[in-house]
Amino acid sequence: MKLLTFIILGCIGIAGCKDGPGPNSNKSGASALKINGSTTVNLPAAEAAEILRAEKGMNIQVDTQGGSSGGISMLGDGQVQIGMASKHITDDDRSKYPKVKFNEIHVGEDAVAIIVSRDVWDGGVHSISKAQLKDIYEGRVTNWKELGGSDQRIAFFNKEPGRGTWEVFAHWVYGNPKAAPAVSFPEVGGNEETRNKVSSTRGAMSQLSSSWADGKTVYALAIKGDDGQVVEATNANIATHKYPMSRGLFLLTDGAPSGDAKTFMDFLLSDRGQALVRKHGYLSLDQLKVKE
Repeated sequence: MKLLTFIILGCIGIAGCKDGPGPNSNKSGASALKINGSTTVNLPAAEAAEILRAEKGMNIQVDTQGGSSGGISMLGDGQVQIGMASKHITDDDRSKYPKVKFNEIHVGEDAVAIIVSRDVWDGGVHSISKAQLKDIYEGRVTNWKELGGSDQRIAFFNKEPGRGTWEVFAHWVYGNPKAAPAVSFPEVGGNEETRNKVSSTRGAMSQLSSSWADGKTVYALAIKGDDGQVVEATNANIATHKYPMSRGLFLLTDGAPSGDAKTFMDFLLSDRGQALVRKHGYLSLDQLKVKE
């Protein structure tokens, strides 16, 4: 009888465990919806997570470890349900994770700016060409006076390779990030770190999300085309892709989103979610309908 009672109680305990919260439940103790990736996409995503925690009790963790490449790799390894990226998935990404059905959800638009410190801007450098950028990147131009500025050494802070910002920059300058040469410049990671480094260093420049170029501590250079036309990273130029380093902002899933991941996606694509995209300086999807 004691053995029979133990078996019955054990079965009841197992059944009770089966009735507990599943992996997508929002109740206390349930596993979280994990999101990781681009520091650019993080701003509206993190605020959307705050709203959904408060209004729906959702358990959501948002991180920016490794930037876009980190979001892609963690999604590929099954460590997160949503990746954040400020660049498109590449053939190399798909080859590295052949079992993952990468699904890009376009949530907004941004651009990569070439930013400089205040002293460079005040020294008269307000625009730059692709050829000049290439010369700086490859070490042939090392002083701002060679670009019409003051006699000041160029302090270039390079975005970490693999960051979405760096890949957009390298794709525009070299046609393919793989063609960009190895360089020994000091590296910076997220947007805040980049802006702080450039703003606090004389003669500094770097690549940065255009929405972070505040025109107070760091300044975005216009891009000079081969025809001599100067194009600024304005909303209209980004929307029509006249600005050459315009880029999409994406949430990534493995296949079609479901459960909490779908709830999150649907919110960020809703009017309230798109308002968050605009709030943080990016273009919402409806703003991309601007005609030339």
